[in-house]
Amino acid sequence: VERVNEAQKGVLVRKLRELLGDDLRGRRIAVWGLAFKPETDDMRKAPALTAIGQLLEAGAEVAAYDPVATEECRRLLKDRPVRYARNMYDAADGADAILLVTEWKEFRMPEWKELRMPDWSQRNATMRGEVIVDGRNIFDKQEALAAGFRYRGIGK
Repeated sequence: VERVNEAQKGVLVRKLRELLGDDLRGRRIAVWGLAFKPETDDMRKAPALTAIGQLLEAGAEVAAYDPVATEECRRLLKDRPVRYARNMYDAADGADAILLVTEWKEFRMPEWKELRMPDWSQRNATMRGEVIVDGRNIFDKQEALAAGFRYRGIGK
C-alpha cells in the first residue's frame, strides 16, 4: 500500500508532462495547495513536496500558494528556489500550467477568464499557458475547456 501511495505522488507531474512535453526547463508551474489536506498546515507526506521536487529537478520554475501551509513548506524547502505567492492568482501569473494538489475551498471555482486572457503580451492576463492538472478533480472540466484550457484530471 505504501509503495502504491508513493507512486501516486508522481502522477501529477506525469500528467503535466503529457500536456507540456517532457522538457520542463524554463516552464513556470503554479502549484495550488501545499498541505497534505485542506484546512491544515500539515506537510507530512504532502504530495506537493514530491511534485515540487520533481518540477525543480526537471528545471521548471515553481510558484506555490497555500492558504495556510506556506510557511511550513518554506521551512521544509528552505534551500529550494520556490517563489511563494500571495494568492492563487499571483501564483498563476505568467505560468505555463497550474497544478492543483490540495482541494482548498477557495480553489473550487476560479475565475477562468481572469486566469486566461487571449493576449498575454498585453499583461492583462494572468497565465501565459493554458494547462490545468486537477489533482483532486474539483474543477468543472467543461468550464475549463470552454475557457480555452487544456485539462487533465486524475483517474480520468
